[in-house]
Amino acid sequence: MKLASYNIQYGFGADGRYDLERVARVVADADIIALQEVERFWKRTGGDDQPEILSRLLPDHHWVYGPAFDMDASFREPGGRLVNRRRQFGTMLMCRLPIAWSRLHLLPMQRTLKPLNTQNAALECLIRTPAGPVRFLSIHLAHIGAGERLCQIEFLLEKHRRACLDGGPWSGDDDEPERGWTNGEAEPECPAAAVWMGDFNSEPGSAEYLRVAGDNPYHPGAAYVAGFADAAVLADPDPAGLFSHVKDVGGRSNRRRLDYCFVGAPLAARVRSHRIDTNEPASDHFPVFVDIDLAKADVVAEA
Repeated sequence: MKLASYNIQYGFGADGRYDLERVARVVADADIIALQEVERFWKRTGGDDQPEILSRLLPDHHWVYGPAFDMDASFREPGGRLVNRRRQFGTMLMCRLPIAWSRLHLLPMQRTLKPLNTQNAALECLIRTPAGPVRFLSIHLAHIGAGERLCQIEFLLEKHRRACLDGGPWSGDDDEPERGWTNGEAEPECPAAAVWMGDFNSEPGSAEYLRVAGDNPYHPGAAYVAGFADAAVLADPDPAGLFSHVKDVGGRSNRRRLDYCFVGAPLAARVRSHRIDTNEPASDHFPVFVDIDLAKADVVAEA
């Protein structure tokens, strides 16, 4: 299966042009797509409902949208009828397979005096792959400081450690089936196997990166049972020169790798390739693509 992670900067490319069709073309071949910076009903994008537009542009993908930022954008029509709208900004996950369940995690946030800081989130989705159920997360971490990002990572790691204990959206024996809570379905899975994709706003070697991928200089692809490994390192033990974002600082182009696919230990051996398309101008970030073997029929073991 092909995975894609892309911070789309609400559809504005490096050339300043707003074009969601261009964004959709970039990720159209992927089976599972994690998008960050997707919005609904903002003036800067003409009041577009971007999740709905992207779903039409990628009609073969199921999708879930998770708003981290939610503000009133309601208005009254000339005749007086109230139109209730929410101005939202968040993450999205799309998949050719059905998304069995999803939930949104609002990440810890530190209030600032300056510069502007906003709420961030991780969207968690359970997908039943041929290899077994896997939790895929589309994640966007804070852009300002490492301290805030470390708090967010600790929050996510604790959620990950407790996943099998907490379970999915419901658990237990349905002793009142006539009430229709479960629609006759079995308890939904919540496995240890997980993949984190997104914009982590931190570079390889940073405290945030090492907290997720581990500090293993002699075994860079090491994957602890309850931990994660960088798909780039799994595909190439020395992924030097990779970058997913370019920012001009003092007249110089600063190339940084901020976008990742972190693969949980049960899936680490299945990563086949990793690449970043640095020729794609549809956003200020570059898309990350990972090929992972999820076609085998063996069930991914739970912790």
